[in-house]
Parts: sequence; C-alpha cells; structure tokens
Amino acid sequence: MSAWDLYDDLIDAIPRDIVVSRAAQGPRWTRVYTESPSCGMAMTMSATSRPAQMRAEYTGVPLRAIAQLAKSWNFSEASFGMAALNSYYATPSVADEHGFTLADAPWPHIFDPFREAVAGKKVAVIGHFPFAPKALTQAADFYMLERSLNEGDYPDSAAEYILPECDYVFITGSAFVNKTAPRLLELSRTAFNVILGPSTPLAPVLLEDYGVSQVIGMVPTDSAGMFDCLEEGASLDMFNFGHRVSLGT
Repeated sequence: MSAWDLYDDLIDAIPRDIVVSRAAQGPRWTRVYTESPSCGMAMTMSATSRPAQMRAEYTGVPLRAIAQLAKSWNFSEASFGMAALNSYYATPSVADEHGFTLADAPWPHIFDPFREAVAGKKVAVIGHFPFAPKALTQAADFYMLERSLNEGDYPDSAAEYILPECDYVFITGSAFVNKTAPRLLELSRTAFNVILGPSTPLAPVLLEDYGVSQVIGMVPTDSAGMFDCLEEGASLDMFNFGHRVSLGT
C-alpha cells in the first residue's frame, strides 16, 4: 500500500461535475466554495519551496481537479487541495448521508468527552491544542507534539517513538496538508485514534479502511458566511456559521 492511497481514496469519491466558484487563502485558513452550496477549509501552510502544479486562479475549475492538489509538495497549494476536498465532504447533505451527527461538546471542550476514557492511559495529541492538557489531566502520560513548538511541546519527530506506545492518539486534520497523516495513522494503528479539527475530511473511508476510530470536523450551516468570516483568520467566528460533527465511537 502506498501512502498516496489515502489521498486517492478521498479524491476518487468527489463527483466530476462540481465546479469551484470562489477560492481564497488567508493567514490561517484556506477556503474553497461551491454553489452546492458548500465551503471547505484547511489550515493555511505557506511553504512554497516546490513549484505549484496549477495556476492560482481556481474559479470555474472542477472541484475534483483542485482536490488533486492535496498531493502537492507546495504546501500553500496543498492547502487549497485539502480545502477543495473538504468542500465536498463538508456539504451538509453529504455529511448527513455519510452518517455524521452533531457533536455534543463545543470546540473549546472538544477533548472533554474523553476525560474518563483516558484515565490511567498514555495519550498523545498531534498539534498544539491549548485546551487539551486541562481536559486530559487524568492520563497517566500526556504528550503534545507540534512542528512549530510551544513551551512544553515535543517536536513532531517524536511521533516515531511515542505514538506506537500510546493508548489514545488525537491527530490534527492539518496533517493531511503536510502529508504526515498516512504515517501518523500507521504509527497509531494499535491506539484509539481520533482525527479532529476544521481541516479534517469527513470521510467514512478513514474509519472503514484506514483504522481511524473517530472523525470530528466541521459542517457549515451558512457556507457563504463561513467563507467570508475566515478571511482574517478569526477561528472562533466559524462557529457562528457551522457546527461540529462526528462519526465513530
């Protein structure tokens, strides 16, 4: 199995007749909008050391073609690719058809439902979620891994050593943009693993074929409002235009 299989499976489910009507990249969030209506987002990653595969004007281009850019090593372009991919999966009717249901806890309390489950367990969180440590205090061992390090974080390279020993692993959806998602899932295959955050593709195939235990992401209730509110990167404003959903237990 190739690491690209995960991306190919996600892309292959996207219909060929959906066209992008708006696309934009802000300092924190990249967004792609279609007339479905739907708005998909992904964490903006600005690395452009590798050349782009496609011209930067995406309006009028098939959504599936833009989603292919999720495989780009130009991470700025890959952010558009994942946002396009998420624009399909976060379409309310699609998410509903795939079995996603409204999640109970609001975003700052996203880890709260796991408080008791992680008691006495070894837990890793991939991505700097500032509210995770307080929610998961009952864990016997707690590790937060991050590429852009904050005080107390483990470098992301520690994943190779830490994740295979963990009972619970929480992975940020932005790992799909920088291509670490396939390896992180492989390293956490014996754990209860959760992919979470607005960059997360709401795709059942993650649970069916890639060993993911639970997927938690965002579905817009006002796609146009969601697209516009994230221009300057105000993350909490997104919850005025959408809600969290989950699949898996």
